[in-house]
Amino acid sequence: MPRRRPQRKNSRRSVPSNDSEGTLFGSALIRRESGPAGASDETYIVRTVPGARATKSYRCPGCDHEIRPGVAHLVAWPADYGSGEDRRHWHSGCWSGRGTRGLTRRWS
Repeated sequence: MPRRRPQRKNSRRSVPSNDSEGTLFGSALIRRESGPAGASDETYIVRTVPGARATKSYRCPGCDHEIRPGVAHLVAWPADYGSGEDRRHWHSGCWSGRGTRGLTRRWS
């Protein structure tokens, strides 16, 4: 007799309002944080991308350098854009220092 996999209840949960907490969105851990300098009053949703899942090159808006495939980084988008249409890929260090320096790369 084949085994049945147990069904997961509610695999997509709402994003927490507390900055220190994280929650699962599908299989990714996401959290809310303040935005970069100039947009620090805006709340962003942040998701980490492990190096094994990073398969494409991106341009970091914090330093304007390339994030190469295989490099762990994070994705951030304004919380007002619930679908993540305005996502930007950041180096983890650039995102950590976002409050002390402005963006080097603007996007439309």
